[in-house]
Amino acid sequence: MPQKILIVEDDQLFNETLCDYLTDCGYECVGVFDARSALERCYREHFELYLLDINLPLQSGLELLRSLRESGDETPTIFLTSREDRGSIIRGLSYGADDYLRKPVDMEELLLRVRAVLRRCIGPEVYEVDGYRVDLARHKLYHGEEEIDPGRKVFALLVLLLQNRGQTVATETIATSLWSTSEEASYGAIRVYIAKLKKLFGSRIVNVRGVGYRFDMETNQKKESE
Repeated sequence: MPQKILIVEDDQLFNETLCDYLTDCGYECVGVFDARSALERCYREHFELYLLDINLPLQSGLELLRSLRESGDETPTIFLTSREDRGSIIRGLSYGADDYLRKPVDMEELLLRVRAVLRRCIGPEVYEVDGYRVDLARHKLYHGEEEIDPGRKVFALLVLLLQNRGQTVATETIATSLWSTSEEASYGAIRVYIAKLKKLFGSRIVNVRGVGYRFDMETNQKKESE
């Protein structure tokens, strides 16, 4: 499943241009035009990255990011700004932004910065574990030279666990990551997906009872449940 980006930009044409370009580059994009709509989507869905225009109607991108950070949302964020004043950039970075780009935006530079922020904040684009290679950029899983197709949602779950390796991912977080708001999440399906991953990675997939699941990078000799 592609990494998901929320684009908050009030210029509809530019918003659509960003969505189209990044979608062509392999990302899943959601575009909204104001801070209120952005907050609603953030609370309902999981995103790997936010692209925020600073100069938004009703509430600025700066205030939007501050609200998100105060709620505990640490999603990597890049600001897009046409402002020349140094103060706005400093405020944005102090609120927890990871990078910024000035308009007009060079699309190739944007792509490089998106990749850099995701790599720095979330992790590498390729994971190698026990002879398996998980390629996030190509959305493929390999064992040696053989390509394995575990299924779209199983692969997405594997990526989610790897990106949070060593930490327990709550079952509710998995559900919101694998299913959109228009779909009904299936906790039974999550258990089936976990069982498929255990066939590949054994006891590295740890069931934390009543909480969620964890990918253990340290050893595959630990118990399968806690």
